[in-house]
Formats: sequence, C-alpha cells, structure tokens
Amino acid sequence: MPKSTSLSVGRGEKLPASKGAGLTAKGRAKLNRSTGSKLKAPQKSGGRHNSFCARMKGVVRKSKGPATRARASLKRWNCR
Repeated sequence: MPKSTSLSVGRGEKLPASKGAGLTAKGRAKLNRSTGSKLKAPQKSGGRHNSFCARMKGVVRKSKGPATRARASLKRWNCR
C-alpha cells in the first residue's frame, strides 16, 4: 500500500484555492521524498500541459459542486 502524505496550506506546502490552488515547490519536494514520485512544476505549454488541462476540464464538468480547487488549478496552468 502506498504511503499517504499530509500536505497543508498553513505549512506552505500547497496554495489555497484563492491563490490558484496546487502544490508549492516545498509541497512537491515533500511528496516526492515520502512517496518516491517525480512530480514536476506546472508547465506553460507542451504535452504535459495539454494533458493536465484536458483532465481538469473533465473534473470540472463532471463535478456536482463548485470544484473550486480544480477551477483554480485550471486558471493557474493557463488552461483555456
């Protein structure tokens, strides 16, 4: 079973939805250390950028609630 990592806005590991949501560099480093993953910073353009935008747009469309964090991350990644 994979390890679970607790990330907090208060400790500066992720941004609040009002500031664009998503992980900070500190949060990505903590997650990478604890789980062995290889998370990278947001990209301005390219394949990874397009893939992320497509996935998040699907999350927003299918959500029954406001999907605030998903909408904020779309804005931060400059998805149209």
